[in-house]
Amino acid sequence: MNLDSALGLDREPHGSSDDPDLLDFSANTNPEVPPGVEEAYREAFAAARSYPAEPPESFREAAAAYVDCDPDAVVPSPGGLAAIRAAIGLAVDPGDTALLPAPSFGEYAREVRLEGGDPAFASADDILDADPEDHALAVVCAPNNPTGTDYERGELERFAARCRAADTVLLIDEAFRGFTDRPSLAGTAGVVVARSLTKLFGLPGIRTGFAVATGELGAALARARRPWNVSVPALSTGAHCMRRDAFVRETRDRVRAERSRMAAALAERYDVTPSEAPFLLLDVAESGRSVDRVVADARDRGVAVRDATTFRGLDSHVRVAVRRPAENDRLLAALGVNGEPEADSRV
Repeated sequence: MNLDSALGLDREPHGSSDDPDLLDFSANTNPEVPPGVEEAYREAFAAARSYPAEPPESFREAAAAYVDCDPDAVVPSPGGLAAIRAAIGLAVDPGDTALLPAPSFGEYAREVRLEGGDPAFASADDILDADPEDHALAVVCAPNNPTGTDYERGELERFAARCRAADTVLLIDEAFRGFTDRPSLAGTAGVVVARSLTKLFGLPGIRTGFAVATGELGAALARARRPWNVSVPALSTGAHCMRRDAFVRETRDRVRAERSRMAAALAERYDVTPSEAPFLLLDVAESGRSVDRVVADARDRGVAVRDATTFRGLDSHVRVAVRRPAENDRLLAALGVNGEPEADSRV
């Protein structure tokens, strides 16, 4: 094994296609953006000619209102992954172990290894029943990527209490929680919540996110943050997005309705994992086709879907995003359901 593989630097692709001729269902970002977001970005130009205020209070206040926490607990970051890296960097020392969900986002294990730690994997569905004792860190992705599994607040709070008792930092990745109506765990003692504005607001290139933590953990994260680590346009655009309550409600309603419709249609041919996220995980084994064939057939029909075999423990799965109704109809047709003729059955 080379060094990159040993550290997890041959990182799991995040999905998304750079082919403009394909309708992209491999990434799971919102195809819609909030109203007024382009204007907010443009209006930030004049302010961008000066250094941003330190700390960026307006962004922190918007983020605090968005997740219902104290503004002083908000630590802005250039994307959710930067918040995850900061939390893991503070919690994990060489020789430590970290309790991680599987299958899930591959970057958790990568960041743990970069700190000299060792991942200890538990089923994503059962992660809240795992024992955090003797681990420096536990990670929960809520909802989980790629399964779509989510967790009730009470269950998360009980796990957080067990982590506190074990002196284990709990990192909750809430990148997709905004698509649900379940409250954030932001502000819970002993917990670092990582939030990304990429997914819900459809702006992966803005690179805006934040962490939330209280007490000594929050103070350590604040000290570790570099001054001016998020640009003025990103701060302004992010604050604008987080104040668009109507957009968030409409997105949740659309995703919920379309996800249910898609799952019912796809179940005609594939094993569909129940999801609370803006994507669905499909086991293609019973369709009689390999993952490579499903991906290739969809691509031939103008649609990109995610090969999910890069996630730990999945060997016959693809992941598909939930987009807008007409786009979702194209996906269903490309996957051979909803009355469309079956695709090539070669394996």
